[in-house]
Amino acid sequence: QVRLVESGGGLVQAGGSLRLSCRVSGGFFSTYSIGWFRQAPGKEREFVAIIQWSDNKVYYADSVKGRFTISKLNDNNDVYLQMNNLKPEDTAVYSCAASTILFKTTVWDTSDFRSWGQGTQVTVSS
Repeated sequence: QVRLVESGGGLVQAGGSLRLSCRVSGGFFSTYSIGWFRQAPGKEREFVAIIQWSDNKVYYADSVKGRFTISKLNDNNDVYLQMNNLKPEDTAVYSCAASTILFKTTVWDTSDFRSWGQGTQVTVSS
């Protein structure tokens, strides 16, 4: 069974940057896509970005396109979310999750994912 552990959250001023990491273990990685979601207080969980493990195909939510970059290296089991030009509205708990459904270039839903990490807090001050 796949296990995901996030790290890298913290407090940053508006306009600043953070890089989140998602350490993936267990399962057959080549069959997964790893996504990032976020949930702000009082709001529903929101799709952010996703990467297909086998070929690094990516897709982003419109709200983060051009500011966030999802990536992974070939020599470890980490998926990264580089977040630049952060805004106060980016404040949320960020979680990574694993999916085995066919990769799609539309917004992903939480029901598309079978395993979740615990999340890491990102706070952007104005």
